Amino acid sequence: MYIINIGMVHGTHNALADDRNETIKISMNGELLPRGEAKISVFDSGYLVGDGVWEAFRLHKGVLVFLNEHLDRLWQAAATIGMKLDFTREEITERIWDTLRANNMYDDVHVRLMVTRGLKKTPSQDPRLTISGPNVVIIAEHKQASQESKQKGIILFTSTIRRGSPDYLDPRLNCHSKLHEVQALVQAIEAGADEALMLDVNGFVSTCNATNFFMVKNGEVWTSTGQYCMNGITRAKVIEACERFGIPVYQKNFSLFDVYGADEAFVTGTFGGLTPVTMVDGRILGNGKYGEMTQKLSGLYETLVQEDIEKNHG
Repeated sequence: MYIINIGMVHGTHNALADDRNETIKISMNGELLPRGEAKISVFDSGYLVGDGVWEAFRLHKGVLVFLNEHLDRLWQAAATIGMKLDFTREEITERIWDTLRANNMYDDVHVRLMVTRGLKKTPSQDPRLTISGPNVVIIAEHKQASQESKQKGIILFTSTIRRGSPDYLDPRLNCHSKLHEVQALVQAIEAGADEALMLDVNGFVSTCNATNFFMVKNGEVWTSTGQYCMNGITRAKVIEACERFGIPVYQKNFSLFDVYGADEAFVTGTFGGLTPVTMVDGRILGNGKYGEMTQKLSGLYETLVQEDIEKNHG
């Protein structure tokens, strides 16, 4: 049996403990239910065959940061799998806010929105056997990223599980079918690392199992081409920050040869923002600490977050 000691978990999703999450209300198809009563049918498409899409949001100081970008990604994902959403952007936004208000939430909140194709008549892949509209679940939790984890950084291990080609499971798709990423993470954990680095089908560095990867070399910031990596909102904002503030940034093919000689590396994600990488496959990167460029970019990313907060408050 494979057992993970929860007390030893370290990674980009580390959050400070918050007892308020034990009594949160969860939105299920518009109905607000206590955490212990929020349940999904065993005939749900997401449970049966991973047929669904999802999105994650952060609530900062009363603002759902980069909301439009996240909704664009949700609608693109639904269109990609041929699932018609039975709500508008305005309606789902209001449903999210209903959930936040029910939980008296204002800051340091992580929201997970999940939409599956709906209930099936019988266990099957066939979407024609769906007998309901989409099931929509919204989980909002009090989650403040651990600054200790950010200062410490994470260790990566390169998995043998590759990121898929766009012609069979496009890595840009935020879907419920995440088993290959789980396999990659299991390999990394068993190797003593925190998370997995994943290569693309050509052997170039693509992304991590749950975040996007960047490296720094001679004052330049490198990330993958975007063809085989997750369509990360935070990734896009870091690239935007580099371009705006005059930091050379390149979306390009590069290999582990380049990574092992990097001055710094970091990963990006909606929850953790930028998290430094101190070691890959046993090789210490740079001085093995939270690097200067990573700290600078983290500050510039927070500038973009603050601008979005001020724009939406205004």
